[in-house]
Amino acid sequence: MTDHQRVGAYGICRDAGGRVLLVRASARSNVPGRWFLPGGGVEHGEAPPDSLRREVLEETGLVVVRAPLRGVLSDTWAQPHGPVLHTIRIVYAVEEWEGTLRPEAHGSSDAAAWFDDAEVATVAVMPYVTEALSRFA
Repeated sequence: MTDHQRVGAYGICRDAGGRVLLVRASARSNVPGRWFLPGGGVEHGEAPPDSLRREVLEETGLVVVRAPLRGVLSDTWAQPHGPVLHTIRIVYAVEEWEGTLRPEAHGSSDAAAWFDDAEVATVAVMPYVTEALSRFA
């Protein structure tokens, strides 16, 4: 198997109470049950901010209005049944959004929920989530 590289755009979205928005990977993903920041892969020819808006809408039903760039993470991960994946994650702070939170239907995620910092520490998150929250939130 060949190793792969993926570029993704992700958003750190906090509500008025300081809770962070996470989405849960569905059975259709490589990591079912793990929680991650809303976002995903940048499609060919797509600008990262456009990817962020598309992915957040798909996964949460929320429309991103304002989301300044916070930074970039890079990590590698040996997938359970596949090659080593190198992901470059472009991280934004979603400071303003519209809409009503709802889970994605029939996609790579199956739940979307707000977590306070103590709760984040008790759920299975992808490792990059912890790094992104500590560096950019």
